[in-house]
Amino acid sequence: MYYITRLYIFFSTLALIIFFFSTENVKAKSFDINDIEISQPFEINFDKNKVIDLGFKKAFFELIYSLIKSSDFKKIDNIRLNEIKGMIETFSIKEEKFIDQKYFVNLGVSFNKKKIFRYLEKKNIFPSRILREQFLFIPIIINENEDSLSIFSDNPIYMNWNKTNKRYQLINYLLPSEDLEDLNLVKEKLDVIETYDFKDITKKYILNNSIICLIFIGNNEVRILTKIYNDKNEIIKNNTFKNTDIYSEIDLDSLINNLKNLFEDTWKKLNEINTSIKVPITIKIKNYDLKKSNNFEIFLNEIDMVSDYSIQKFDKEFIFYEVLFNGTVQNFINIMKNKKYNLNTQKKVWIIE
Repeated sequence: MYYITRLYIFFSTLALIIFFFSTENVKAKSFDINDIEISQPFEINFDKNKVIDLGFKKAFFELIYSLIKSSDFKKIDNIRLNEIKGMIETFSIKEEKFIDQKYFVNLGVSFNKKKIFRYLEKKNIFPSRILREQFLFIPIIINENEDSLSIFSDNPIYMNWNKTNKRYQLINYLLPSEDLEDLNLVKEKLDVIETYDFKDITKKYILNNSIICLIFIGNNEVRILTKIYNDKNEIIKNNTFKNTDIYSEIDLDSLINNLKNLFEDTWKKLNEINTSIKVPITIKIKNYDLKKSNNFEIFLNEIDMVSDYSIQKFDKEFIFYEVLFNGTVQNFINIMKNKKYNLNTQKKVWIIE
């Protein structure tokens, strides 16, 4: 009996240590934005703090534009500087220098994930997980007036697509190499090009994701049929742009920007986090396995769809975690499986084995 009592005291103390020094004091995983560069003329009224403030704004918008769809950008345009500062956990000056009467600074800024999500929820904006991915991008111009097509060097979209990319964009585009065989293949399929799956071309590239973009040039308008493929989805988009001349530099730049926003928004929609849904899930871990419980907390901090978690209680055998999850129970189970967690869900309180 004495031995059992001492053992219980030991595990209770151990659980208290975990509770006070792990879960309660672990901040939510932060969003880190690095290499924010700001410069200002070094004049009489120069104020370094104002330059830093500009860096905070630039870092904030770079983060937010990665999280939300382009249709929501206007909702956060009028945010006050104090609101931005309230969501910053830490910042660091990586480098600062004076060159030719000009001050240059490179900042790193960390934002609190929970505060960012809370702010977006108040704005009625659903954020997305920041998942950067590479897509094979095949743009094909079909001139309906001339019954001709262009793919590579005679295609202005192909030639200019990667000319300008924004740091907040999540999709990295791989353009196909110029291949006469591919060109001839597409020409052969011109009559059925809207239903052709392009697998004979995409299979040459070791990528799970691809975007086929068919650009039809007609009279005073450009019609675009887009097929977006990834592991689990096939998405078809139809868009029309009036009074657009893709051989005009201004119109071309505008069209490319609009298409990139369309693709980014589609990708974000696939990875959207519904912060209005908070499903409580109770999970227990044997309290002698400190490594497993510590790794589990690290895992929870890394998953953006985990709104919050805490230690609900503990006893001589288990630590009980309550997890608030922004999604379905099945989504959570799938994420756990992907992370190689052996989760027993047979009872109301799940156990990690």
